[in-house]
Amino acid sequence: MTDTLAAPALTANDFASENEVRWCPGCGDYAILKAVKKTLAEIGAARENTVFVSGIGCSSRFPHYVNTYGFHSIHGRAPAIATGAMLANPDLDMWIITGDGDGLSIGGNHLMHILRRNVNCQILLFNNEIYGLTKGQYSPTSHFATRSPSSPSGSLDTPIDPALFALGCGARFVARAVDTQQKQLGEILKAAYEHSGASFIEIYQNCPVFNDGVFSPFTEKASRDDFQIQVEHKKPLTYGSENNKGLISNQSQFDLKPVTIGQDGIKPEQIITHDQTNRTLAFLLAQMSGRDTPTATGVLYNASEPSYEHVVTEQVSKITARAKQRPEPARSGINDVLRQGFNWEV
Repeated sequence: MTDTLAAPALTANDFASENEVRWCPGCGDYAILKAVKKTLAEIGAARENTVFVSGIGCSSRFPHYVNTYGFHSIHGRAPAIATGAMLANPDLDMWIITGDGDGLSIGGNHLMHILRRNVNCQILLFNNEIYGLTKGQYSPTSHFATRSPSSPSGSLDTPIDPALFALGCGARFVARAVDTQQKQLGEILKAAYEHSGASFIEIYQNCPVFNDGVFSPFTEKASRDDFQIQVEHKKPLTYGSENNKGLISNQSQFDLKPVTIGQDGIKPEQIITHDQTNRTLAFLLAQMSGRDTPTATGVLYNASEPSYEHVVTEQVSKITARAKQRPEPARSGINDVLRQGFNWEV
């Protein structure tokens, strides 16, 4: 009798490829890569079953740097390629890597459809609010009046909010994270992996060359406690360096209102408790990103529905089973195939 030894558990280093990581010094992509490799090890991912698909951009070099299967595809089309792969092999562990330009400009249409269809995958959108690979043009998420080589007098475009876009497309899992906040980012990656269907994570990622410090007010240690609220399911929506700030319902404007506990008669029990299954609350949290309101990070929305490849496989199985119960029609040529089923004469 021969004992079968279990394969040793993989570590984060086991998911590092032999390719030299080539991002600019200080780029936030390094922190995201570190968090993803650590997450893959912790969830027990199998390299032979894991696939990373990307489009074009700085973030889209990602598949070269993880020791799994990968596809560095074409601009904006990663969701379409990932959808085809999942329909061919629904058991794959699919990760999509994209950026604010790749995913929301040329790829916005494809991103919309993979979200509404709910294909089982994790979508990581690196948002640095600039086109880094092509040397600093403003992107779909750039702030109004952003000065760049393509907008020397300031961009006049109204920016897209990725989390709001995902919710509007019908995404069932929407989250936000910050590249350097490794603990929260790791927790969100695991939650996204456990979710059945399309999980969308917007990751605020600093570009130190072309858009350095754009997220500083809510990411720097000195100020983030007062300008960022990390939401957790079934926990009060509080924040602040002294955790004495919170959000209450502003019913007169159908919105959320930041308050300070203890001022103007505000009591702790008035603070709203986060419910990640409440889509309306997720919308309200996602649109809070300014000087007067904190930027919300964490899992904003999480609702389970059957994934697209699951229902497609189920439909094909039913059709196949019905076909086996009736005689196969005689087909002597292509005309017989074309004329079966519904026909019209004009």
